[in-house]
Amino acid sequence: MIRFFRHYISLSMLFLTVLEFLVFYFASDFSAQRHGSVLPIKVALYKPLLFAAVLTLHSSMFDLYGWAWTTGLRSLFFRIFGSFSVSGLLLYAGSLALPEVFAHGGELVSAVVISMLSVILIRLMFIEWDRVDLFKKRVLVLGTGSRAAKIEELASQGETQGLNIIGYLPMGSIHSYVPRERVLTDTDNIRDLVEQFGVDEIVVAIRERRGGGLPVAELLKCKLRGVSVLDLPTFFERQTGILPLEAINASWMIFSDGFTQGMSRDVVKRVFDMVVSSIVLLVTLPMMLLTGLLIRMESRGPIFYTQERVGQYGKNFTIFKFRSMYTDAEKDGRPVWALHKDDRTTGVGRLIRRLRIDELPQTINVFFGHMSFVGPRPERPYFVDELAAQIPYFHARHSVKPGITGWAQVKFPYGASVEDAMSKLQYDLYYVKNHSLFLDLMILLQTAQVVVLGKGVR
Repeated sequence: MIRFFRHYISLSMLFLTVLEFLVFYFASDFSAQRHGSVLPIKVALYKPLLFAAVLTLHSSMFDLYGWAWTTGLRSLFFRIFGSFSVSGLLLYAGSLALPEVFAHGGELVSAVVISMLSVILIRLMFIEWDRVDLFKKRVLVLGTGSRAAKIEELASQGETQGLNIIGYLPMGSIHSYVPRERVLTDTDNIRDLVEQFGVDEIVVAIRERRGGGLPVAELLKCKLRGVSVLDLPTFFERQTGILPLEAINASWMIFSDGFTQGMSRDVVKRVFDMVVSSIVLLVTLPMMLLTGLLIRMESRGPIFYTQERVGQYGKNFTIFKFRSMYTDAEKDGRPVWALHKDDRTTGVGRLIRRLRIDELPQTINVFFGHMSFVGPRPERPYFVDELAAQIPYFHARHSVKPGITGWAQVKFPYGASVEDAMSKLQYDLYYVKNHSLFLDLMILLQTAQVVVLGKGVR
């Protein structure tokens, strides 16, 4: 993993992205020469670049540069087929409109087929390469308690790609929550284990560090010998993009390299929001007019649904959405969590929710500065009071502007309970700690994938 603008990126996936971009470029260039296309030098240079950019962008939208595709061949082929189908249609439309810019005819078909077959071969080779422990970072975990068990759970879910966890050192702990065969009992000497197994990284998963519970002197010696030493929150932050609530505290948040705000960051984000919201409002105006007409034709009531939400620094604002429920959805006036296949939604409401069209009026909130395009989802005051009373650090998410989409929205299904809100907060805290324009752009790209694949719809 490398840290780019405070966000962790897998070196393997970065290498895969660059490799496939080059493959797409040369596939387009080869197909152009194969079909005898004679182009000016400038066009010959940017035409393959445009082809490669389109394919890479759609591969990213279908999460082919994340780890989801490694779960099985079915997931892999589904994502590849979806990505190349959408890319192919877009490139074909481009060739009709601008034939001098986009490949067309046999040249386009050849470039797409070569690229797709190359991607399948590269991915199958990547899966086999990822299984070889020789190329993985060797990790020693200190502790066998509940915190260490979360790392083992993470490994069983396939969230420790690129790592080989050699085992767990008890450190005098009586209780063990990890499998017995994974516990290292031959020695308590950390330096001996580091030399024996060639350890590259040590993760401290000990709850009690005072009174000699943490072997500071040994860890320092390992650190000075080039072995990386991480605490549990940093490990989870790097591997999963969350900050685990049970492993962080106020002092860790205060002294960590994050949770910072700045004038330059605010100005850049505000300019970005203003420009993008203006473009989105202009481009989607016909769709919004049609949606309003369909809502009015199906059921009585207002076209827009307004609701009070909690914004930055706890200030309330009115959010705008297309109405997707019947007007008597909350008859007794008490807020209710949205349910799976909610029977309070109208026919049009279910469709616009699935396509995320109901969220489009929130662009008005972005334009007026109540929200940003990217940030934690704003909650209703009723739920904020309820959740803040049960979940620690819940108000930390209000230190930035709420967003139409966010890190929690693209990483976690729709939340409809206190437990779900607690899980989503771990993603929100990661965003608050590491937010940047680069991370915002990544989230917007992954949001397109969520819309295309229909994830988290209620």
